Amino acid sequence: MPAYARRVTRGGPNGARTRGSRGGPVLIGALAVDSLGNGLFLPLSLIYFVELTDVPLALVGVLLTIANAVTLPIPVWAGTLADRFGALPLVVGAQLLQAAGFLAYAGVSGPVGILVSSALVAIGVRFFWSAVFTAIADLVDGTATLLSRDTWYALANGARTAGLAVGGLVTGLVVADGRDATYRAVAYAAAACFTAAAVLITAFVRTGPRRAHEPLERSGYATLLRDRPFLSLIGLNSVYALSSMMLGVALPTVVLTGIGGPAWLTSVLLAGNAVLIAVLSAPVVARLGGLRRTRCLVVAAALWAAWCASLAVLGPGQPEWVLPVLVAGTLQFTAAELVHAPVSMGLAAAIAPPAARGRYLATFQYSFTISSIVAPAFFATLFELAIAAPWIALGALELASIAGVLALERRLPADALRPVEDVRRDTTA
Repeated sequence: MPAYARRVTRGGPNGARTRGSRGGPVLIGALAVDSLGNGLFLPLSLIYFVELTDVPLALVGVLLTIANAVTLPIPVWAGTLADRFGALPLVVGAQLLQAAGFLAYAGVSGPVGILVSSALVAIGVRFFWSAVFTAIADLVDGTATLLSRDTWYALANGARTAGLAVGGLVTGLVVADGRDATYRAVAYAAAACFTAAAVLITAFVRTGPRRAHEPLERSGYATLLRDRPFLSLIGLNSVYALSSMMLGVALPTVVLTGIGGPAWLTSVLLAGNAVLIAVLSAPVVARLGGLRRTRCLVVAAALWAAWCASLAVLGPGQPEWVLPVLVAGTLQFTAAELVHAPVSMGLAAAIAPPAARGRYLATFQYSFTISSIVAPAFFATLFELAIAAPWIALGALELASIAGVLALERRLPADALRPVEDVRRDTTA
């Protein structure tokens, strides 16, 4: 039997599980459609309003920042709602909010319209990321799937990456066209994608009945705030989240300004990264099934540190080194991302008390939220000092995180460290 073919036994007394979930493949497909909508609009997030309104670029940037800032408390609410009512309805509601926001984009003409429509989308995005991983965990817990939870997270990661890549490719043609009607067509298409994803999930996906759990001695967030190992994991994951964002944030500037490389090189590297993530996510995680999740994170950190080292040695006037070093470095980055994304979520879900999993996983998303805020300033400030400075600093953080993960490992429950501890091999199949 393949390493990833394991019968899940979480939930219920004596290892019995609550069944009733269905539609796992449809959920993965719906996530791909959802990310197609994101991919369609992501490259246009600023230029769309500049092209279709008279609002200055600087003001557009401020309005988008405000729209995203007001969403910061949402994971706290989303986690509570997910634990009380289930995560899947939140995912559907988040997609419909984003659809409404993109429909509003098509009629925007001034600052108020930009703020309201972008806030709708931003709120939907924050609710989505605060609930989707709990929804996947609930789905796995309620079905006799032969795939581990980590593998489901990997499938979702691959599907979303594929959708983003296809959407970005399509939008590249839109930017080349440049007509107002074409820009609005992208907004309508994005709204259609989110609506289709919501309809698919509503019609075909179920996560089974809510299960009874041992009550918590304190409310979910009080328990979480006293859970120092989990808070430590959030802190460590903020370093990994920062690294995962640096390829998109920094690579164009590094190639064009730092080393004077050709403009097409960034697109090729980013496309190659997306293809490998989409294709290899599930197979790579299947190979990691027998390893401790914490050791997998150590491997990811070491790979990211090696990627940082490769960028730190580059500089202008090295044409014979640029291509091979960037390609090798991007492969190291991709390998780190393939390992980190599903394993970190699997570890967070395994640590969380079942009765508070929605709150735990929603709070875990703050590691990505904080890093998305910090990443541009972190890179730009250090890059101004020296071309190698951001990579030396980030590489040092990655190396320090290895010691942190190994120390954390001793404080985590043994049954959270390995995916195979969450599952039992089906010896009767």
